[in-house]
Amino acid sequence: MKGASLFSSRASSPSHHRSHVSPSSTPPRAAAHHTFSDTMMEENIDHAESIVRKWDLDAHKHDKFSPLFADDRREAKRFLEAVSGLQSAMHYYVKVSSSSQNLVRAQNLMQIAIKRLEKEFYVILSANRRNLDSESVSGVSSRASTRSTISDYYEDEISEEEESTTPPRTPPRTPPRGGNSPSEAERALDVAMADLKSIAECMIASGYAKECVNIYKLIRKSIIDETLYYLGVEKLNHSQMQKMEWNVLEPKIKNWLHAVKIAVKTLFHGERILCDIVFSSSGKIAESCFTEISRDAALNLFSFPENFGKSKKILSPEKMFRALDLYEAISDLWPEIESIFSHESLSAVRSEAVAALVKLGEAVRIMLEQFEAAIQKDSSKTPTGGAVHPLTRYVMNYLIFLCDYSGALSDILADWPVNAQTPLPESYFSSPTSGGGEDPSAAAITARFAWLILVLLCKLDGKAVLYNDVALSYLFLANNLNYVVSKVRNSNLGLLMGLEWIWKHRSKANRYIANYERMGWSKVISSLPEDPTAEIPPEEARECFRRFYLAFEEAYKKQTSWVIPDPKLRDEVKISLAKMIIPGYRAFYQKHRGNYAGMEPIVRYAPEDLDNYLSDLFFGSTGGSKTSSYETYPGSSVSSQGR
Repeated sequence: MKGASLFSSRASSPSHHRSHVSPSSTPPRAAAHHTFSDTMMEENIDHAESIVRKWDLDAHKHDKFSPLFADDRREAKRFLEAVSGLQSAMHYYVKVSSSSQNLVRAQNLMQIAIKRLEKEFYVILSANRRNLDSESVSGVSSRASTRSTISDYYEDEISEEEESTTPPRTPPRTPPRGGNSPSEAERALDVAMADLKSIAECMIASGYAKECVNIYKLIRKSIIDETLYYLGVEKLNHSQMQKMEWNVLEPKIKNWLHAVKIAVKTLFHGERILCDIVFSSSGKIAESCFTEISRDAALNLFSFPENFGKSKKILSPEKMFRALDLYEAISDLWPEIESIFSHESLSAVRSEAVAALVKLGEAVRIMLEQFEAAIQKDSSKTPTGGAVHPLTRYVMNYLIFLCDYSGALSDILADWPVNAQTPLPESYFSSPTSGGGEDPSAAAITARFAWLILVLLCKLDGKAVLYNDVALSYLFLANNLNYVVSKVRNSNLGLLMGLEWIWKHRSKANRYIANYERMGWSKVISSLPEDPTAEIPPEEARECFRRFYLAFEEAYKKQTSWVIPDPKLRDEVKISLAKMIIPGYRAFYQKHRGNYAGMEPIVRYAPEDLDNYLSDLFFGSTGGSKTSSYETYPGSSVSSQGR
């Protein structure tokens, strides 16, 4: 077995024990061998020898190994007491007679005993890998009410065995006194921890702390490394990440996001608890041990998100959400990270986690700048009929996704004000009643989102002038601003932007609609007299009918391809147009239609016919289906469209 050489070499050279047997500067008294204390110490050695030699590994090396702690718990307790007695005897003889044969005898017995304890410690750790899994150990604190400490549980167990007439050869299944009955797995875990703790205390007290810790590190470090391997945690530097295709790297990020929660909340948390329990007799040893088994693995774990943040060549707006996922994962776990890795010797782990947050924050800022630049550089064509531009849908859906990360973004943007990047006054892109309130971090994200929307609206203003018809330009602006306001109002963006922002932009959309109505239908309205019921000559009335029909048919024909995608807005515009056109025409129609009875059909439409024609408007093709890649969660860069 791999551990055999480990035990034999350490027991033959107890480096830590030698300090206990160095010659004393105080000369022994001549009659010390005959004192009462001398007799007691000799009896201690005799008693220890009868127990220690019984469990001498070398004496039974050809026999099948029989674990002392699993075989007879009362015997295990006596063995530990015997080692303690040997230690007391050795301290005594060092003081009174450093050349005593009893001291040599005690030293030899101690080496035999420590070799046995090393073996027992190794076997318990190895055999209980499943019982001592991190998830089970992590639950120890939740069962603290069933007993005051592991040691109390261990003492209860021994006491119950001693009270029994025929002691069982395996740990009893009765519950600890004063608590609820644990499951069999919980009991096995408690017994294993109690045994490990007892052995560790004995070896540390005897000067063999290093040997004990080395065995513990050998087993538990491999468990941490194996667990992280099976969780899919890989060691990748930023150069390797930059060379990876996104469809290869993204699954690795997803694996890490799943793994980090288990690693921190279960794996490292459980290992910290187990280490503190087993080495509870020495906080310094517990700290050193946990540091040795966890530091490298934890550093590797948190280097992954840091290296992603440093890989600037692969950063683009569609990758921002994964960067924010990584940032949120560390940020959410920070209280546990700070608690588990609280030792000064583990400050590098805390620093690595902080460095990951810093680099991810920098990456998010870069990608926000890329996103803004992509909006400004977009060269895709305007949709036919004044429909909502695919860029508008893309940007607003993107911002809604970003809203889910408002906590992380507030941290990242807190010291990155928008007004440092633009000469425009803050009133252009913010609102005094926005959701930010008095919280500077919340105000920062509100300003950033308002600024990005302003950049979008400015881009749309530039696209609107590409239409040949001014009325269509206004309809385009109204459709797009209405879409923006609706998206803000019906999502978490509304909480950030505030009611005043919504009201202000809603009013602006209404002004666009009013301008569309004025520019698109003014010729129709002006073709009728200001007073449609006034007396005018038949020829003049006939000319009014002709001009009206010509203007209406021209406007109708032109606008049949125009569109208002929002049903509510579409109905509002139709009602508004009907109120502008039909009442005047109805009054004129009723006043003058009788003048042309039986003659050439001058009057072609009844008022109801006009209402029907208006009701058919604004269902034209949006022309947006050809660039629908904007519609979904960013799968390609904004700036890639139309190039």
